[in-house]
Amino acid sequence: MGNAQLVEVVLPGVVAPEGLQIRQGVVPAAGPGQVVIAMEATGVSFAEQQMRRGRYYDQPPFPFVPGYDLVGRVLTTGQGVDPGLAGRRVAALVKVGGWASHVVVDARDAVEVPDGLTAEEAETAVLNGITAWQMLHRKARVRAGQTVLVHGASGGVGSVLVQLARAAGVKVIGTASVRHHDSLRERGVVPVDYRADDVPARVRELAPGGVDAVFDHLGGRSVIDSWRLLAPGGTLVAYGSASTRDDTGSKQWPVLKILGRTWLWNALPNRRRAHFYNIWAGRALSAARFRARLRADLTEVFAAVLRGEVAAPVAATLPLAQAAEALRLAESSTVTGKIVLTP
Repeated sequence: MGNAQLVEVVLPGVVAPEGLQIRQGVVPAAGPGQVVIAMEATGVSFAEQQMRRGRYYDQPPFPFVPGYDLVGRVLTTGQGVDPGLAGRRVAALVKVGGWASHVVVDARDAVEVPDGLTAEEAETAVLNGITAWQMLHRKARVRAGQTVLVHGASGGVGSVLVQLARAAGVKVIGTASVRHHDSLRERGVVPVDYRADDVPARVRELAPGGVDAVFDHLGGRSVIDSWRLLAPGGTLVAYGSASTRDDTGSKQWPVLKILGRTWLWNALPNRRRAHFYNIWAGRALSAARFRARLRADLTEVFAAVLRGEVAAPVAATLPLAQAAEALRLAESSTVTGKIVLTP
């Protein structure tokens, strides 16, 4: 371990994937309350696709190391941290910094990965799993027998969301391109072709009284359609603006527009609710509560993976040095499952 070297991927500015840079350096030391994680797996998510375009609404200034989450083993522990953590496999949500061979995190942000899960299996469930679990159970508070609509049901978050919903006894309508329909049917999902079908009309046919929840990552016009598809007492959970990924102009505006709409809809005298889900919400107000919820929810997701209720396939595994290729593959929309980077 003594001669290990830090390798990290740097996003220098608004560049094509090939513009990512590989930087080498000294493995960082753990400060008080911190651990150094030797990364075993980190993911390529939609956030990095937005960040390289300068379109992620609260990304740090360039240059920076992207990488929203990671799984690895604790290499060293800082002062005040249980030294017994060394060698344990943990997961962490970091927003940026994960695309590196060694990552320093606050020990309180490291969640232990249960035995029986590989680093790659655990990695597929971190960002996507927490997002899906919290939207389903903390925001929409779904109950068995309800019907929900999941946009992008074969995507990273969507595929975990539909499986967690089915495990909770919920009926699921999912939008996806035709090539994913068979695999969705195998999971008990009623597929809708978002390219060929009039999605709102088709959903009304399938759920004439409306749906109990809609999970919408598209933003833009889709959010309005989603709101109109809700049954009385239903909940809209918007969690992104994927439809504006390639737009120019303000990166905050698409999100502010959704926030404005949800505020307005919630102010209206009706029984439906709208939320804009942000995985980091509440952290500034109470870091301890935020961490406790994150730990509890990720532990639930890992348990669901171990029970076989959630399978999050790995589409491809590439070394950190091939991050550009991994990002291009993720953006091509030609693969199903998570693209994972390893050291």
